[in-house]
Order: sequence, then structure tokens, then C-alpha cells
Amino acid sequence: MAEFSIREIAAALGAEALGAADLLVSGVAEPATAGPEHLALAMRPEYAEGLRTGQARAAVIGAGMDWQDLGLEAAIVAPRPRYAMAGVTAAMDPGPDIAPGVHPSAVIDESAQIGAHAAIGPFVVVGAGAQIGARARIASHVSIGAGAQIGDDALIHEGVRICHHVRIGDRFIAQPGAVLGGDGFSFVTPQKSQVEAARESLGTATDAAIEQSWTRIHSLGSLVIGDDVEIGANAAIDRGTIANSEIGDGTKVDNLVHIGHNCVIGRDCLICGQTGFAGSVQMGDRVVLGGKCGVSDNITIGSDVVAAGASKLFTNVPSGRMVMGHPAVKMDTHVEMYKALRRLPRTSRIVQALQKAVSNPDKTS
Repeated sequence: MAEFSIREIAAALGAEALGAADLLVSGVAEPATAGPEHLALAMRPEYAEGLRTGQARAAVIGAGMDWQDLGLEAAIVAPRPRYAMAGVTAAMDPGPDIAPGVHPSAVIDESAQIGAHAAIGPFVVVGAGAQIGARARIASHVSIGAGAQIGDDALIHEGVRICHHVRIGDRFIAQPGAVLGGDGFSFVTPQKSQVEAARESLGTATDAAIEQSWTRIHSLGSLVIGDDVEIGANAAIDRGTIANSEIGDGTKVDNLVHIGHNCVIGRDCLICGQTGFAGSVQMGDRVVLGGKCGVSDNITIGSDVVAAGASKLFTNVPSGRMVMGHPAVKMDTHVEMYKALRRLPRTSRIVQALQKAVSNPDKTS
């Protein structure tokens, strides 16, 4: 296992090294369970107490903490602890063990282009005309469709499916089981469906249902993913119907997220687990959607929007707004609505008493 000096780690983080900066560590651990070979992560005082029971000789600590009093030989001071944690874990993560070159069991079409120093694992299938960038690491059982393009320094974990003609930028990461560029869920009936009638009438239509079946609208567009994007395990992002679906640079998509056809997602967005997008959503930059959010079709979400977990977005959301609830409203409005909801039983009792008093004035004291 690789070893790193405290000085090297501090330099990579742009942080300050204290004490025995040449001390070597080979992994990270929580303070109470750390051994002498570990760098303990004790960035807050409540975590630092664990150093007294663990065996760590070095730790990442927060500003103002006394590393010598904690019995350490060396320390790295992190003014922004969670950001430092990102750097430390990146330095310590060797990634999956994929042997250099192409595994004998991989099936690579002769017309595919594989970049220099790529590592392609067992049972990978690469279709005709596909292009894979330099230094790509592709784990076992991945399939890459005909004409797909993947940039440099990709890391594609086990069982990922990248469909035909999908285009992906540099430094892409896909966690196991992600499916990118499947057809959109787009169907139509010969005559007006009950869904269309309900939308037009807001559910008041009384016309009898017509017996008819659904006809597929084929997906002729593709999916275009920018640089520095990460897609979580078992996420599914559909290709466009005519135009492309798009995911902007730097956006991170969590496990079990579904993004429907024709969606255009901006840069540096954070989309948390089990969030679902219907089709044709336009979303700006730096949007954060908490887990289990639902996004209705054909709406626009501006930049810098934050939606709390389980929010349901049915209408357009302007830039910079923080929303919450079902349906989603401004967070402060939702808090007031929730307070009012909790007061409903008491309010109901008060109203009943007032009704009784008004209806029977002679019986009141």
C-alpha cells in the first residue's frame, strides 16, 4: 500500500503541516479506531476526543485545536474541514484494480478507437466506431454502444451501460449499473388520451374513455454529458427524442436518479438520490435537489435553486429560490404552512366552540 508523508498531504491540500511532517501514513480512519499507520480525521472537537483512545500518530484537525495536547506527533490544520476531507480521501483512494491494457475476454470492435494507456477489464464490449479517451479505466461487464464517445481519464465501474452515440467529456465517473442514453419514455395514442383530457380539464372531463393503445415515439436524439460529471449507481438518463438530452460540466448525479428525455441540466448541479425528472425540463447552473425530489415535465428551473428533500416541483422555479414541500413553495412559506397545519386540530376545536356559541346563545355562560 502506498505511503504518504504528512508534508505531502498538507501540500496537496494547501494546508499547514505541524510537528513531524516526514511521518508516513498509508490510510485514513476515524480517531477512535485509527492505528499508528493511519491519518485520523478529527476536524471537530467532538471527534478529537477519540484520539485519546485510538493509536493515531497524526491527524487532520480543525483550526484552533491543540494537536500536542491531543498526543499527536504531527497534524494538518484544515480551515475548511469537509473540503480537506475531499482532498485527503482523493489522495488515499487507489480506485478499482483494473489491469493495464485490454483483457483477453473483452470484445472490442475493430473500428473502435482506444486511447493511450487505457485499461479495459473482463467482458467489456465496445461497439463499432466507439471512441475511448486516453487513460480510461473501464471495469468488468461494461458495454459501450456503437459510435459512443468518451473523453480522457474516465473511470467507468462494473456493469455500466453507455448506449449508442452518447457523447461524454473528460474525467467522467460512472458508478456500477448506471444506464446512459436509453430511449425516452414517450408514447402517444391515435386519439386524445385520458391523460390529455385530464390536463385540459383539470380532471373535470366527463367524456367516456376510448379504447386505444399506446404507440412509441422513437428517440432519435442522443445524450451529451460534459466534463467532470459523475453519475451514481443505477441512475438512468434518457436520450432525447429529436434534440439531445444534456448534462452540463461538473454536475453530480446520485444513485437511483432518473432524468427523462429532452432534459437539459446545467453546470455544477447536485442531484441527490431517487430524484426523478419527467421529460423536457430545462434546469440552470448550480442547482441542488435533495433526495426524492420530483420534477414535472416541461418546466424551467433557474440557476442557484435549492430544493429540500422530497420536494415536488410542478411549476417553474425562478433563479435563486429555495423551495420545499409538496407542491414546492418558498421555504419560509412552507414553514408557515406547516405551523398552520399543526395548529389545525386546536383551531378546529375553537371554531366548533364558536359555532356552538353562535347557534345556542342562550346556553352560553
